[in-house]
Amino acid sequence: MKIAILGAGNSGCALAADYASRGHQVTLIKTSNAMHDDNYEFLSQNGGLMILDEFGEEKRGNISKVTRDISAVSGNEIIIVCVQTIYHKPLLERLIPHLEAGQILLINPGYLSTAYVLSICPEPEFIIAETESTFIDGRISKPGRFSVGFRNVRNPIGVYPASRTSEAREKLSQIGTPFTYLKTVVEAALHNPNMIVHTVGAVMSIPRIEATKGEYCMYHEVFTPSVWNILEALDGEKIQVLSRLGCEKLSYVEACKLRNSLDDDRDAKEVFFDYASMPTRAKGPVTVDSRYITEDVSQGLVLLESIAKSLNVPCPITSSLIELASAALGYSLREKGRSIESLGRENIRKILDEAEG
Repeated sequence: MKIAILGAGNSGCALAADYASRGHQVTLIKTSNAMHDDNYEFLSQNGGLMILDEFGEEKRGNISKVTRDISAVSGNEIIIVCVQTIYHKPLLERLIPHLEAGQILLINPGYLSTAYVLSICPEPEFIIAETESTFIDGRISKPGRFSVGFRNVRNPIGVYPASRTSEAREKLSQIGTPFTYLKTVVEAALHNPNMIVHTVGAVMSIPRIEATKGEYCMYHEVFTPSVWNILEALDGEKIQVLSRLGCEKLSYVEACKLRNSLDDDRDAKEVFFDYASMPTRAKGPVTVDSRYITEDVSQGLVLLESIAKSLNVPCPITSSLIELASAALGYSLREKGRSIESLGRENIRKILDEAEG
């Protein structure tokens, strides 16, 4: 298949290498000059060669085209957005004029960016899909090489319009990523694990991050019993929102188990702690002003708080974490965060109504 990937950071390069190694024709589009320029230059000068190092097993992927030209999405069957959610809206404004009928726009992960798409293009002829989290975790270890830390065994995904889920499933089944389908993209947005684990973990890690000057791995140290109580309290607020929206009341650990384990009999909390304790987990967050807070609080928790308040669902833990993170950084994370207002109340209602109808 022809696949275009926007974003040449860790997630985008991992998927580009993986799909190229499977024989797909992949176009990798760098959307900024913010990071990983050395890797982009290496790919440009070496025929798009990217090696995927998966626990000592190497896979070679020759990415067909490496470019900064966003119009290169034309002619591709699947377009995958792999940039930080903070940048989704301006990127979608640039991207959507180049999309064509029948294409699938897969936003990975989404945080309900489908609503942004509908604000730009109210009646899209392309399919929109959103995932909960990145499919392959890891880091670009050096130019042209990606070291895999973890690969999801399932990848929950929502489709808009939901009436085109069968069509999306038929196409997406060909790319090699194991998907499982949700009722709506709203579920995918609220089950983004980073909204729960990154936000609690990073806020509660602030002294440790600064004391170690970034020589720290949140997943290995922070989730003590007391911090876990905070995580479960936050997750409880999310579950109440899901319930009020008519979605399945699935906890964070059960959603984690679905993504990370094929053993249905395993304890869900045990699955998370096995995942957290893996020796391949990368350091981080290495600064307080990191995406763990700047992205997942502003794009995740602010969205959750906005929806909760509109439904009259109490959300004191959500609001407290936003306040603490904002105080630590010295600016309001709500100001540029996602909310019902910034996404468009009518767009969210349109998504929910279509899924129900």
